[in-house]
Amino acid sequence: MIDEDLQNREDVTKLVNDFYNKVRQNKEIGHFFNESVQDWDEHLKKLTDFWETNLFFKNKYKGNPKKAHIEVDQNFNESIEQKHFGIWLNLWFETVNENFTGEKADRAKNNARNMASHIFMKIYMERQKR
Repeated sequence: MIDEDLQNREDVTKLVNDFYNKVRQNKEIGHFFNESVQDWDEHLKKLTDFWETNLFFKNKYKGNPKKAHIEVDQNFNESIEQKHFGIWLNLWFETVNENFTGEKADRAKNNARNMASHIFMKIYMERQKR
């Protein structure tokens, strides 16, 4: 049983890398990522910055997740569905639970749940403008 919480950037890096290894191999959502991300090393660094900012209140992340996800949806002919976010979220929970437990791990799961709902709604709202 895992009994340590996320404590630093190294932990976040492990979480992000383990998670995206699963995502990239997933038959239902992997193609969205594999066909969109050109430089995985850079992308993983950016996502590590995002989660480090999110979990430890560091000011490292620079980006616009809503805009990025809307663009991916448009590039895939508006085919991203809520079930895809569910798969993403289940893989995230699985990866967090395999590696960490505690307040920060719980925050990582809660924030991901909120983010998945929020971003899917932004994608849906953007479609309605077309």
